[in-house]
Amino acid sequence: MIYNDPIAYFITWTVYGTFLQGDSRWWRQRTRGERAPQPLLEKWHRERLNHDIVLLDVEQRQIVELAISRHALHRGWHLWVANARSNHVHVVITATNYAGSTVREQLKANSTRELRHSFHLFLGRPVWSVGGDWQCINSEDELHQVVTYAGESQDRMDRK
Repeated sequence: MIYNDPIAYFITWTVYGTFLQGDSRWWRQRTRGERAPQPLLEKWHRERLNHDIVLLDVEQRQIVELAISRHALHRGWHLWVANARSNHVHVVITATNYAGSTVREQLKANSTRELRHSFHLFLGRPVWSVGGDWQCINSEDELHQVVTYAGESQDRMDRK
């Protein structure tokens, strides 16, 4: 299947349990878009988590970034930036003839495999939240903005 290819995709996904429906930082509902905080809904979801939240340490973040880089190289995709943080991952990537959701799921799967191989605490439990976000980048200006945001801006904001 041929897709109307954007210049790149800006992909984000979160660590399991770190960004729940109702979140105080706003959240997205699949069919209704961005939603205001709903503390009771967030509490309800938090109480139903089946596993502890495991934030990524520096070594685990490096493994995620390496897994993303290896998979991009294997697929022949152009990786602009991969930035794994303690509770989320940002990727800007050009993947011709692939849907953004497919790219995201492949990157998550390969990152999961590498984390489970190196850190047994990830065995038998989810590493990531279900789904994630992806946006088409259709201009050089947008590309520059998201590469800066995903890479340098996250570090300048002292986000872990």
